[in-house]
Amino acid sequence: MSSKSFNKRTAATFFLGTAISGSWYTATSALITGQTGEIIPVVGAIVLAGLTPLAVNALRPGDDRVSGKHYMAQRLKAFDSHAIVNIVDPEGLLEQVNDRFIELTGYTRAQLIGQPVSMLYQEEFRELATKIRATLMQGKTWQGETPMRCADGRVIQTQCTVMPLFDKKGAWAGSISARTDVTHANELLAERDTSETLYELRDDIWIVDAETHCFSYMNRVAMSRTGWHSDSYSKRTLEDLAKKSGNQTVLDACRSLATAGKTMTQFDTELFGNHFQVTIKLLPIGGTAGRFLIMLHDISDIINEERMKSEFISMVSHELRSPLTSIKGSMGLLLSRAAGELPSKARALLEISHRNADRLVLIINDILDLEKIANGRLEFNLEETDIAELLRETSAANSSLEQRHGVRIHVENNDSPMQVTTDPNRVIQVLTNLLSNAAKFSKPGERITIRAEENEDELRISVTDRGPGIPASEEHKVFQRFADLSNSNRADKGGTGLGLSVCKAIVENLGGKIGFDSREGFGTTFYFTLPKKNSQVAAEEPASLLREAS
Repeated sequence: MSSKSFNKRTAATFFLGTAISGSWYTATSALITGQTGEIIPVVGAIVLAGLTPLAVNALRPGDDRVSGKHYMAQRLKAFDSHAIVNIVDPEGLLEQVNDRFIELTGYTRAQLIGQPVSMLYQEEFRELATKIRATLMQGKTWQGETPMRCADGRVIQTQCTVMPLFDKKGAWAGSISARTDVTHANELLAERDTSETLYELRDDIWIVDAETHCFSYMNRVAMSRTGWHSDSYSKRTLEDLAKKSGNQTVLDACRSLATAGKTMTQFDTELFGNHFQVTIKLLPIGGTAGRFLIMLHDISDIINEERMKSEFISMVSHELRSPLTSIKGSMGLLLSRAAGELPSKARALLEISHRNADRLVLIINDILDLEKIANGRLEFNLEETDIAELLRETSAANSSLEQRHGVRIHVENNDSPMQVTTDPNRVIQVLTNLLSNAAKFSKPGERITIRAEENEDELRISVTDRGPGIPASEEHKVFQRFADLSNSNRADKGGTGLGLSVCKAIVENLGGKIGFDSREGFGTTFYFTLPKKNSQVAAEEPASLLREAS
């Protein structure tokens, strides 16, 4: 053997041993602390550096110490407890793998040997395999982190050193790769980074064992709020928190998640004198009960701002309603010729003013209704009501819509009485809003249909038009306050943008549900249900309803 070949091989062997032992030292130093962390990285690095020459010698073609692939595989077994080793031939096909490679990836040797090494990479990383091969063919060693696909589809991260192989004549003979599985190390580092991030968040973060209810993590804000420290909170439970805060809503929610088989819940509650939006996620871990991830977002400032905004809007609306009502009344008298005949131009201008005064009064009334609903102050007077008669009354009361928009209102299925316990005035208010919308979006001559249907428990009332329908992309905005759809053209058609949100609040407070079916270009049906027996009106939390209506 020439000294030149010997020196090249010696240098390459030295480089490979240094790379492998260095990777071991770096990974274990980051994961292991204390006295053990000072010993294991050093000892492991020394062992790997010593074993590397043995493995490289096992690859020397033509040497009298190498009697075939079987003997080479035996020598490679020395690496099984430390590194994942594979050999690739000049065509890029896997020629040999060690036992640890088989153990970690789940492949059999028969599935690997003779297959292209690129099979170990996901499609998006195939280019990386090409770059590695180009580097090796230049006689250079490649080092870096590579993902490796396992037989079951998992992807593990490996710290990899790939060294080119040449025969005695200096011809390209393939490569040998030595890898260290750093998946767990990366996960631990990611967990550490996540923990550091969570620690600095302004929201309270708790992690609780789902079986014992003991706290396993609290960030800085949570510890400050509870008065528990990192050396003591692990001894505390959700039961302790319920006693300390005087509120066991969080405890009850966690119990409910565990028994109902759900994975997430969200609600508002008050803890330690502050209002919070609480999000709880149940994170399963293998076959165990798992952990609860509990996040508390302080919404005290939001609630105070909403209250102040609501009070301001209510005050302004009350102050505006009286003078506007007087202005509207005066203009109505003028239009009815109470002060004599008006010039045609003056009458036209007055009609415009009267319509806009009407619109302003509607906006103010809707705002005041929303404010009353949000604060639980909207009055409901429940009584036995014949819905069939109520539909006929509503149709007659809205006959002006037929004249103004040239439409026809038709009531179906109103021959037989339909008794329900509800507030008839509020139901008329909802129907008037729905009829007004239907009329605005219908062409002259079109028919608007009101229909009531009943079953054993509830009654369903619907209003159907043949207008342009609601764009599918905008259906989510329909019940929002001041919703303005792309085909609504509010400036021409009028409307407050509040009517449907008021309808939703009234129907839900009456114990029913509201919804719609629409097909763009063919029309829309708005419907709502009412329970036949309604012993009381359910009033929601003011802040919660305000946020829902926003």
